[in-house]
Amino acid sequence: MDQLDRKIIAALRINGRATYADLGRAVGLSASSVHERVGKLEAAGVITGYHAVVDPSSVGLGVTALVSIHPTDTATEDDVADALAELDEVESCYAVAGDEAFVVKVRVSTVDELERTLGRLRRIPGVGRTNTTVVLSTRFEGRPNNAGLQKDRAGGA
Repeated sequence: MDQLDRKIIAALRINGRATYADLGRAVGLSASSVHERVGKLEAAGVITGYHAVVDPSSVGLGVTALVSIHPTDTATEDDVADALAELDEVESCYAVAGDEAFVVKVRVSTVDELERTLGRLRRIPGVGRTNTTVVLSTRFEGRPNNAGLQKDRAGGA
């Protein structure tokens, strides 16, 4: 992956619906060259997909919580992760270092629904206990993180 690929990725992270012509203008290549490079990045698994960013509260998911999952001594992390993936309310799952095995982001419509979801989480075999932090407001989320996609900042891009 060279610097042009990095610039294309940075531009796509800002606007995943940009045309190849738009991307080409942004990075100084023809649309066909950008198309070829994007195809190679997709085939290599660097670009793994495209999606719409939706305001959760607009679709009735006004409650967000971060839940730490503490495993039992006999838990198999892969089995717990597979069970977590089955719950629609679990939006993200991170394997972490520390007492807990996972931290998951849960989105639901109400606090009552959060309580029911926590009950389902606790009934997963291998889950010993949970700690929950309810999000009061979101300052930012899902922003394009282009760290590492640019050359050394001190030396210029």
